[in-house]
Amino acid sequence: MSNSSSITHFLLLPFSGTRQLQLLHFCLFLAIYLAALLGNGLIITTIAWDHHLHTPMYFFLLNLALLDLGTISTTVPKSMTNSLRDTMAISYSGCAAQAYFFLLLISADYFLLTTMSYDRYVAICRPLHYETLLGSRVCLYMAAAVWACGALYALLHTANAFSLPLCQGNAVEQFFCEVPQILKLSCSTSYLRELWLLVFSVCLVFVCFVLIVVSYVQIFRAVLRIPSQQGRHKAFATCLPHLAVVSLVTSTGFFAYLKPSSISSPSLDLVVSVLYSVMPPAVNPLIYSLRNQELKAALSQLIPGCFQKQ
Repeated sequence: MSNSSSITHFLLLPFSGTRQLQLLHFCLFLAIYLAALLGNGLIITTIAWDHHLHTPMYFFLLNLALLDLGTISTTVPKSMTNSLRDTMAISYSGCAAQAYFFLLLISADYFLLTTMSYDRYVAICRPLHYETLLGSRVCLYMAAAVWACGALYALLHTANAFSLPLCQGNAVEQFFCEVPQILKLSCSTSYLRELWLLVFSVCLVFVCFVLIVVSYVQIFRAVLRIPSQQGRHKAFATCLPHLAVVSLVTSTGFFAYLKPSSISSPSLDLVVSVLYSVMPPAVNPLIYSLRNQELKAALSQLIPGCFQKQ
């Protein structure tokens, strides 16, 4: 038995105990991390550089790229370092910081996706009021609210989790520090202190999910009323990347936290955690760049020959 005052570091779950597989894990994560840096970096640079992309949709996309960069940079580099050095340790303060920033970025990511669904709703269902409802100042306020809500949400969870006495050792059953895994190390009698925050989290995620669904129900109804096939195709093309990203983030997150305990195992949990924490930041730039002709055109000007017109 131990308590939080005596813990100076935590032990993260390795992907393998074999040295060769540890090096393979390092190489795979390095490739994914570089792809995420390149993809999100190109999106940020292109949107900032091309004044034609200074619109609400691309402003929110730029924020999404920043969140994705932060999310993958919070978890992957430390895991790569541990694999390269053949260690599992992370300091107590480092673990707390990692848990806080991951929760901040992942929650802000979901809040932003909800905001982006509202942007698509206004653009398609109320196009004449688009500039009024989503002016530059409104967009700045909405983005600031997304980041502030994520920061406050993460602070509440992280501060509460790390203030609990930890009586179950210091081995985290995850390749990075996250609040649910820290709670597993706490005393069972103190776990109820986090219960009200968990209920609040479920309600918040549910509200965001409902808002996204309602937005897209209205969008699809409006698109189907467009008389021309070309107009319907153009409207769907602006929504499909966002809808694909929402589906990716939601499905992996729901499976990670709501999968039946009967199929849970350390190896499966490790694979699932990669799917919801590492893959979306790496895949999101590809989803947006493949379907967005404006972004592809701007990228081809920024990097001549980057995209060839199909």
